[in-house]
Amino acid sequence: MSVNRLLISAAHKSSGKTLISIGLCAAYRNRGMRVSAFKKGPDYIDPLWLGQASGQPCWNLDFFTMGKQEIQSCFFRHQHGADITLVEGNKGLHDGLDVLGSDSNAALATLLDLPVVLVLDVSGITRGVAPLLTGYACFDPQVRIAGVILNRVAGPRQEGKLCAAIEHYTDFPVLGAIGRAPQLAINERHLGLVPENEDHGAAQRIEQIASVIEDTVDLDTVLSLTAVPQGRSKFPLASSPPGPAPLESKVRIGIARDRAFGFYYPDDLAAFGKAGAELVPFDTLNDNQLPEVDGLFIGGGFPECFLGPLSDNADLREAIRSFIEGGGPAYAECGGLMYLTRSIRWQSAQASMVGVIPADTEVLPRPVGRGYMQFRTSVNHPWPLARDSGDKLHHVHEFHYSRLNGLASDVSTVLSVERGYGLDGSRDGIHIHNLLATYAHQRHLQENPWVDAFVAFVRAARR
Repeated sequence: MSVNRLLISAAHKSSGKTLISIGLCAAYRNRGMRVSAFKKGPDYIDPLWLGQASGQPCWNLDFFTMGKQEIQSCFFRHQHGADITLVEGNKGLHDGLDVLGSDSNAALATLLDLPVVLVLDVSGITRGVAPLLTGYACFDPQVRIAGVILNRVAGPRQEGKLCAAIEHYTDFPVLGAIGRAPQLAINERHLGLVPENEDHGAAQRIEQIASVIEDTVDLDTVLSLTAVPQGRSKFPLASSPPGPAPLESKVRIGIARDRAFGFYYPDDLAAFGKAGAELVPFDTLNDNQLPEVDGLFIGGGFPECFLGPLSDNADLREAIRSFIEGGGPAYAECGGLMYLTRSIRWQSAQASMVGVIPADTEVLPRPVGRGYMQFRTSVNHPWPLARDSGDKLHHVHEFHYSRLNGLASDVSTVLSVERGYGLDGSRDGIHIHNLLATYAHQRHLQENPWVDAFVAFVRAARR
């Protein structure tokens, strides 16, 4: 008996890895196989699509926020029972922050003992594919490239030249040749693909992508080249992030889950339950009142794309404002922060929002803060379990094209930005009433068990 594990990577970003990964997940699932999907790096949008395609949550593996043993533990725990496990890389195979490649896709493949399927965007190239592949073969001998998938092939003539060059100069099998199919398209905007939670036709799009992959990729050969003896694992499992002590009672935390707000890590959602919190979803676009809750969590998303419906839902905006101004504990990240300001302006439109944060959000055509971020917490952080002496760096990420206009310089902030941008390049974490709002996207891990700290704060506030 064997299972299958592979990492999908490429020579450079925007080569089509995500669409091919989505199609492979759906194609194998259509065969009746249990598929487990992972995404390298900090990302919400690709995992939403991969989760829909595979039929279960997609988990992130990230060298910046996780230790190596924690990555191994997460991977082997969540791939358990799967027939095929697929990891979608980010950027190119050897790209990363470290010049030595310690945080690259190649490093992840080595760490998890994964064969690599290399996706090549072959636009405008024929025989030149050979030195490219021979370079990849020699650059890091520890990385096993199982084969290549040619993407954006112009036609049969180019495909023939590419295959002939690869066969003559390398030992890599060509596992597929994908043309410029219109079905292989998901709309994009300023932060990448349109999220799956916003796309009413997501299931149909995934099936269209799967159909193209089934017709153009040798799925059986991919399986034969990525088989691993069942039960094989040369890595020890690390423990999960420590949980809180047994609790006397649960707290109820309202969470915005709709087309405007959908950026949540499955690790974090699971951590709420372990911390003794029940997550109660509410819809910022359609619900006119809040559920009965002890706290609020409004995560990331694209509120600028829903200015009209968010603004028109004045009853819910007023309910959220009353809850927070009445001392209700709340936490908001990025899109949630934007929603809690007085207004959001995007392109030529501007609309009123909740108004708890005394500033106006402006969405710009170019990124303001994008990438990894580090911060230190101050002693006036509202969550006691999150306070530290200031010598501990927290590793998170940010992705925003917005800035806050009119925010007073003396507004209380509790995070000191050491890397990244946050609010203004030096600070983040607006603290108003019992609200903490930040551009930083946190993830509940061993280094930063933020969910435990927030739930403890909500519980204390209720008491």
